[in-house]
Amino acid sequence: MSKDKVVIFDTTLRDGEQSPGAALSINEKIEIAHQLAKLGVDVIEAGFPVSSKEQFEATRRVCNEVEGPAVAGLARASKKDIEAAAQALESAKKRRIHTFIATSPVHMKHKLRKEPAQVLKMAVEAVEHARQFTDDVEFSCEDACRSEIPFLIEILSAVIAAGATTLNIPDTVGYSIPEEYGRLIAQLRENVTGADDVIFSTHCHNDLGLAVANSLAGVSNGARQIEVSVNGIGERAGNAALEEIVMALQTRADFFDIGKSPVNIKTQQIYKTSQLVSRLTGFVIQPNKAIVGANAFAHESGIHVDGILKERSTYEIMTPETIGLGGSRMVLGRHTGMAGFEDRCKQLGYMLTKEELKEAYERFSEVADKKKEVFDEDLAAIINDEVHRVEQVYQLDYLHVSSGTGTLPTASVRIKTQSGMRLAAAWGDGPVDAAYEAIRKATDLAPNLEGYSIRAVTGGKEALGETTVKISHDNQMYIGRGVSTDIIEASARAYIDAINRLVAGQGRDKSEMKAEL
Repeated sequence: MSKDKVVIFDTTLRDGEQSPGAALSINEKIEIAHQLAKLGVDVIEAGFPVSSKEQFEATRRVCNEVEGPAVAGLARASKKDIEAAAQALESAKKRRIHTFIATSPVHMKHKLRKEPAQVLKMAVEAVEHARQFTDDVEFSCEDACRSEIPFLIEILSAVIAAGATTLNIPDTVGYSIPEEYGRLIAQLRENVTGADDVIFSTHCHNDLGLAVANSLAGVSNGARQIEVSVNGIGERAGNAALEEIVMALQTRADFFDIGKSPVNIKTQQIYKTSQLVSRLTGFVIQPNKAIVGANAFAHESGIHVDGILKERSTYEIMTPETIGLGGSRMVLGRHTGMAGFEDRCKQLGYMLTKEELKEAYERFSEVADKKKEVFDEDLAAIINDEVHRVEQVYQLDYLHVSSGTGTLPTASVRIKTQSGMRLAAAWGDGPVDAAYEAIRKATDLAPNLEGYSIRAVTGGKEALGETTVKISHDNQMYIGRGVSTDIIEASARAYIDAINRLVAGQGRDKSEMKAEL
């Protein structure tokens, strides 16, 4: 890799999936991996193969099905972990084993319960063992920012001699300050034996809100790989956000002095990637989120609008087109024809088949008849809800809910199935609970409801509501989504979508599942 390029190492599928509340199926991981390849990341950390059968299988399938990026598997400094990673990565055209061990006094004493000399020996043996399976070995000093610098220099020099090609310096607990982290990278590059022959990497957590700043400070001091996740998801407060890192390097290439194209990322794919990860994880993107938030390219103030109309650079340091948006927020409505709808979909990065376009336009028309304005965020939600679905074993054909003060909430539903229509009525603690109970009766399925959230996709009294529900069955989690201007309808759609994902995930027909419940 050229020293004039920064390697983008994406850990959305590994560290990102460790976010509390995130639950990705293997197929959803593959979908994200394909999009990461389109985005142009250099390395996809596909999982921690030894930790579970699902992690192993997800890593193996990424290797088999996704072309372009190198695929990395995480492994502790043990032969068992490394051999599991090597086996999962076996079919990858470009594979990397990423092995790690803690190096801070607090971790070595209380977690590992080992002396520094023992940790050093384990690190060297791990790298040597990993080199038997691949020439691309990354070594990480867990909790590096609270480690003693002389020990870091000693262990990093030793793993280089053992064959490590990338050295990762994680701020595991988000403790460091940018000036401090940059100085650490500079000290290590200056004092570690063999430093000129390897790439130094950053992996910064966001506990103090400094993950991006620390990572960029690392680049300023010679780091040439940054470990990131889409939307910044990850353990606790998350990781350095891919979209923020990439656009900072692109927009301020002059400051970092690493060439006009410092990364291999196709930035026009950023928005689509962000939306996909948000949809599949169920994590809503805050409106004021940098780069990909709903307000990132929105202008309302009269002074700002006047400046933008005269010269966009007065208030925009980058254009929405660079991340895959067609421009500043655009409004669609009931008079929009198929041609205009299709053009807007293409501008947003959605290349739909004729059938998908027809389905999405029909749903768009329904929404446009209920509200005066349909925004880009509405359009993304409609497409994600209507097009990117599992097989619809159950479809909502009719819903009626009655509720009010002093009235018992009731609901009746008609569910379309492959064998015909199913009708059911029920009561509940509220209109949503009543609707869900009626759906349970109609489908003969009663999974546990683990989570429920609803948000307005855009502002105003006619806003499209997007509901996300999480259900569980047999210790497996499934996420469903639904959109509508009617929040009860959106809630019902989300619940049925989750049930369809449950059926698809179980790989059994309804009658078999009914017998288990």
